[in-house]
Amino acid sequence: MSTLSLPRQFIRTRRFTVGLPSAFTISPDGASVLFLRSRSGDDPLGCLWCLDPDPATERLLVDPTRLDEPTGGAGITGYATDDSVTLAAFALADGLWVVEVGTGRARRLPVRGPVLDPRPDPTGRRIAYLRDGALRVVEADGSGDRALVEPDAAHVRFGTAEYVASASVGRERGYWWAPDGTRLLVARVDDSAVPIWHVSDPTEPAAPPRTVRYPVAGGANAEVGLWLLTLAGPWTQVTWKVDEFEYLTAAGWDAHGPFAAVQSRDQRTVRTLAIDPADGRTRPLATQRDRHWVHLLPGTPVRTAAGALLAHSDADGTRRLTLDGVPITPAGLHVREVFGVDGDEVLFGASPDPTQAQLWSCRPGGDAHRLDTEAGVHHGVRRAGTLVHTARTADRPGARTVVRRPGRPAVPVRSLVDTPVLRLRDTRLTTTERGLHSQLLLPSGYRPGQDPALPVLVDPYGGPALQRVTRQQSPMAFVSQWFAEQGFAVLITDGSGTPGRGPGWEREVAGDILGPVLADQVAALAEVVCLRPELDPSRVAVRGWSFGATLAVAAVLRRPEVFHAAIAGGGPSDQRLYDTHWRERFLGRPDEHPERYAACSPLTEAANLRRPLLLIHGLADDNVFPAHTLRLSAELLAAGRPHEVLPLVRTGHAPSDENLFEQLLRHQLDFLRRHLRIPTA
Repeated sequence: MSTLSLPRQFIRTRRFTVGLPSAFTISPDGASVLFLRSRSGDDPLGCLWCLDPDPATERLLVDPTRLDEPTGGAGITGYATDDSVTLAAFALADGLWVVEVGTGRARRLPVRGPVLDPRPDPTGRRIAYLRDGALRVVEADGSGDRALVEPDAAHVRFGTAEYVASASVGRERGYWWAPDGTRLLVARVDDSAVPIWHVSDPTEPAAPPRTVRYPVAGGANAEVGLWLLTLAGPWTQVTWKVDEFEYLTAAGWDAHGPFAAVQSRDQRTVRTLAIDPADGRTRPLATQRDRHWVHLLPGTPVRTAAGALLAHSDADGTRRLTLDGVPITPAGLHVREVFGVDGDEVLFGASPDPTQAQLWSCRPGGDAHRLDTEAGVHHGVRRAGTLVHTARTADRPGARTVVRRPGRPAVPVRSLVDTPVLRLRDTRLTTTERGLHSQLLLPSGYRPGQDPALPVLVDPYGGPALQRVTRQQSPMAFVSQWFAEQGFAVLITDGSGTPGRGPGWEREVAGDILGPVLADQVAALAEVVCLRPELDPSRVAVRGWSFGATLAVAAVLRRPEVFHAAIAGGGPSDQRLYDTHWRERFLGRPDEHPERYAACSPLTEAANLRRPLLLIHGLADDNVFPAHTLRLSAELLAAGRPHEVLPLVRTGHAPSDENLFEQLLRHQLDFLRRHLRIPTA
């Protein structure tokens, strides 16, 4: 592996996730743990494993290569179990498979594919799955395959998550079993009003374009409803004011009955509803309001064993957990995610430090207590007192997972992820009166004070979707280090709107997703340049992808005295062409706030370009469509502003071919060297 370049390794290992244990499920007695992992760091084929106790041993339950069946490109990518964790179901090569956890006996059920999202009922007697828009069920022995509900009109699907749910809301599922395994709560999705967009391959002019339903800002969303189904077939529609609350943000069915959370189109109100399983009528359990938008906290709403509703509140400047509306976590501890509820005990991620995500636990009437001991980014799963704890820290790449049982030694779950071929040479900095967090990466052989000052590459994401500066060795940091090894000082800064710093910080970008973000990037760069004389402020470039690309374009358009070249890949240039839920959260609807959309669209400022700009876009991108870059290029050309455009054939929002990715990075490197006056070695 030592001869493999970092760009190729990055793609081949799928951003250093191949060989990483994931998707943990704990048995009811806390003794066994199921998980997914491939057989090595260069084998992408996912397998299903079981960690057994006494002595702790890993048992390979399902290896797709040993089945008399095509494996598909990724093997097992997901699975679900019954409540006792004795039966697991998964899809493989369009087929439906089950495995008996105790014996490891796997068998394909005789149903026609393609099969999506198979899930055993909690009792393990039958498996529900999706096919061709229908929700179907089959007995665990393979008999009785039938459709419970089929599409009743064109563009209707049952049991699946619509585009907005999976891309923005964070809801990946569309059906939920009742605890007794006799009924289901099912989403009905009608896409007929959603605009049809097209994705074509210009290198194959004879091939018809691929059509997708894309809910563009200001336009129609899919119509989403909920239905209660019995195995015998009768339907009962769940009723709520859909015209006021058109987003279904969460749903489930626990021991206290079915429930759902719905959100208004302006995202300022979220209501959690209890659903009467007899007639589908709903009653409110809680209502959350915010003058900008209600944050959707991952893992909520959820109820404890006693029936108390777990949610969150942003009322006092801290994102705090609430139990039946009463805060149960302290001020200053910003909650990021609820990992689960075990009885009445809540496992969650939170931290007062935005560069960390600590692992915490609390129960009604008790104080929250921290479960981890290292600075870093932590995740957990808990059941029956057994905790599966995953930690990422800044002192080593990758993640470490251990299983902790009361009164027993911790048992590691092996990670087989390849070690990156580069080592990070980074320094963490906190700058400006706002306390901006930055990461500075330098070439491994660079000697400050002896070697010439380095050109600077500002390499942020910068947007509200994610952080880049955290107490871990994140996979993307190794791409930044690769640029550093080519002779750059690479600066990454998380600024206005990024997660982890509390509700007020996140809402600084309400109405303007570019201005405050760019101001923080400029301020951090100016202070770091003053602190670190090895940075050359006369040679500064900026690069970014997705939102980071929009930020990079804005940087050279608005602050050409600071940024001398920019690389922008897959970025929105016309905010009116992005999806409803994500874009309207920050800018409102375009017909109500056209000035916000114009101010945040680099397209409208094309005539201001004075610096070299490289635009990159995958022509098969159905997240940020290629129209963004093509329209920006057209405006630049019309204004007489030279620029470069690099289209990526048969490539989506992010490159997945290792040769393409390596050549793409080298092309960017050549662009930077040409325009920042950097001699080649």
